Amino acid sequence: MQDEIDGYQSRQREAIGESEAFLDFQDRLSRVGPVDRPVLIIGERGTGKELAARAIHFLSGRWQEPLVELNCAALSPSLIESELFGHEAGAFTGATGKRTGRFEAADGGTLFLDELGNIPIQVQEKILRVVEYGTFERVGGSGSIRVDVRIVAATNANLVQLASEGRFMRDLLDRLSFDVIYVPPLRERREDILLLANHFAVRMAAELDRPGVPEFSEQVIAALEAHPWRGNVRELKNVIERAVYQNPGALIDTLTFDPFQPPWALLDEPSPPRTPDRAAPDRPPATVAPKSLPDAVADLEIRMLREALSAEKDHQGRAAKRLGLSYHQFRGLYKKHKDRLEG
Repeated sequence: MQDEIDGYQSRQREAIGESEAFLDFQDRLSRVGPVDRPVLIIGERGTGKELAARAIHFLSGRWQEPLVELNCAALSPSLIESELFGHEAGAFTGATGKRTGRFEAADGGTLFLDELGNIPIQVQEKILRVVEYGTFERVGGSGSIRVDVRIVAATNANLVQLASEGRFMRDLLDRLSFDVIYVPPLRERREDILLLANHFAVRMAAELDRPGVPEFSEQVIAALEAHPWRGNVRELKNVIERAVYQNPGALIDTLTFDPFQPPWALLDEPSPPRTPDRAAPDRPPATVAPKSLPDAVADLEIRMLREALSAEKDHQGRAAKRLGLSYHQFRGLYKKHKDRLEG
């Protein structure tokens, strides 16, 4: 148990930030942690969904009980059921003995299901039964097993869309989403980039027994702030640790964002300017059909969101105030038009 607590505390040191988006996220974690209900965590890869799940567990009344984790993307669909519910001897080829599943191992504590969208429909049905009745049967078994488990799940998939396509049970989605915690990507908390970068640099320097505290050149700071960070905090950590390793002095003046790129290639070379498409001179302009009212409203919302974000240098909290919206109203509009805003 102490090893789990020590590991949690060590990992939580990476939960650093002072941006409005990050502080709002931390506030929601602290409020939902003590409430003994299922929680769904959504966010892009590398944002820290596992850290969020661990925080929820250790903020709950179950913190002294087991926290059991399962990465559903790491298993074939045929193995997930056995991993979750266990199996009896002879249940299938190779099942030479009885095996305890993750639900039994998590009894009294928390079960963290990462990459929830990878679970097959037939296994989802068994999970729904556990959520509703607290009982299940091992694979190949007939006896009912009762457990008391809080489920915390995470995904970067659009479960609502999967449910509409019949690939995820709507009933299970409803039961697991007592609260849905959105983990903001790094581009929505740019005020935290240098804070995190300094943290990772100090830790890496200590690991390499380097004296002093690493410092970033102005050029490096500008590059860090301009980078899109599609891999989020995980990508930032890798870039900074690599930079400390590659720069033996106290000043970090070079970065390698892509270690697979040849060293003689220019990093982040700007794309050539786009020129507007022009119709051939002998071709009449295309006729544009009039927009529907919903499409026109959507275009106006997107334009105003872009203008506010540009004026406030992508700070979503200030952009929300600029538009006269609450932060949550702004986030709702941003999610609604995310594909076009980030496309």
